[in-house]
Amino acid sequence: MRRYTLASITTAVLALGLLVSSPSMAQSFQPAPHSDRMAPAGKMAPASKTAPAKSDAEKLDINTATKEELMAFKGIGDKYSDKIIAGRPYAKKDQLVSKKILPEATYKKISGQIIASQPK
Repeated sequence: MRRYTLASITTAVLALGLLVSSPSMAQSFQPAPHSDRMAPAGKMAPASKTAPAKSDAEKLDINTATKEELMAFKGIGDKYSDKIIAGRPYAKKDQLVSKKILPEATYKKISGQIIASQPK
């Protein structure tokens, strides 16, 4: 009986060890093979969450933007656009967060696309 129990325990430990260390069970990173072909349209990688930075001439001025222009940004709806307009003027664009107009996450999404210009 003792031999049977010892053999069962040994077999169970070995099987558990194989399951834990098995490469098929672990997720490993393997780089994709290099290819000159483009992916089909439906298989494209999703766009970046943040838009590329624009030059100051292309950025939207939060001190003069209309409600519709503000609402064109992802994450800015009716209420946030009203709060932005009501909180004017802004000396710096980061005042959207410090004045608690926008949450930090929403501000980070649009910060590269806006400016807060001062009247001359």
